Amino acid sequence: MSEPLRGIVVSHSAVAQSLVAAVAAIAGVEDALLPVSNEGCDERALADRLTAAIGGKPAVLFVDLPGGSCLTGAVRYARGKVDLAVVTGVNLAMLLDFVFHRDVTPAEAARRAAEAGARAIRTPAA
Repeated sequence: MSEPLRGIVVSHSAVAQSLVAAVAAIAGVEDALLPVSNEGCDERALADRLTAAIGGKPAVLFVDLPGGSCLTGAVRYARGKVDLAVVTGVNLAMLLDFVFHRDVTPAEAARRAAEAGARAIRTPAA
């Protein structure tokens, strides 16, 4: 892959902006992720925002919830595009893994990120 993958964080309200800012602060990587909010837009406007953020390049779409308008819009947008992958249930751990493993295919990056995100979810012993 000639250029590292781009991650697009898709969320309700300002969740995406906050996650992208947190990853940049922790990892020092500022060009790997872009936030896209569905705030104040319909499905067509969300698709337009995704088009602008993706810029015609391979990408992984990280969606906040495993249901709802952000996921529906992202899945519809990515349908049939082999250079896009969608992961839902975004969390900080998966985004941090992604920014350091962007030299693979979108499908492989999505798989890695989902596994990292799942491993990070646990109930610590008291």
